[in-house]
Amino acid sequence: MSNYFSIGKLASAHGLQGDLLLRHSLGKRSALKGVTVIFLEERKNSFIPYFVENVTVKDSEHVYIKLEGVDSKEAAHKLMPGQVYLQEEDFKQQTASSAPLAMLGFAVEDKQHGLLGNIEEVIEMPMQVLIKVFIKGKEALLPVNEQSLIKVDKKNQVVYLDLPDGLIELYTA
Repeated sequence: MSNYFSIGKLASAHGLQGDLLLRHSLGKRSALKGVTVIFLEERKNSFIPYFVENVTVKDSEHVYIKLEGVDSKEAAHKLMPGQVYLQEEDFKQQTASSAPLAMLGFAVEDKQHGLLGNIEEVIEMPMQVLIKVFIKGKEALLPVNEQSLIKVDKKNQVVYLDLPDGLIELYTA
């Protein structure tokens, strides 16, 4: 089974021919060069492939995307507000290494508690980034900001944090 990584969301329909506006968090201007297929999650862990006909860059966070078989504004509206996924290989090629999204799958190690788990999701907020990690089977949202981040080891794929006292206990108690 392939690993799928969320890169953003279909924000709106564009024009009358079924084009869609994709808001992505790849961390750079991207025309999704080399990507032939994107995936939309219809049901939990059920990814449906859509073949890419054309991509036009709007700005550093948005692209207009034309999908095969989506030929009208109505057909485009049926796909919204769909979460857009790429397969692991395409994801790694498209994501800027400096983008928070590039930390997906990295291990998380806290200064006091040691190894906590792997990053399942990256949530970008205006003032900080939250990462979703499962600690002892429980979902935890951990802040990655100037106060908590020690370093990101890209080579070994580990994010080192110094989390506030009591935060881990909130999730594990």
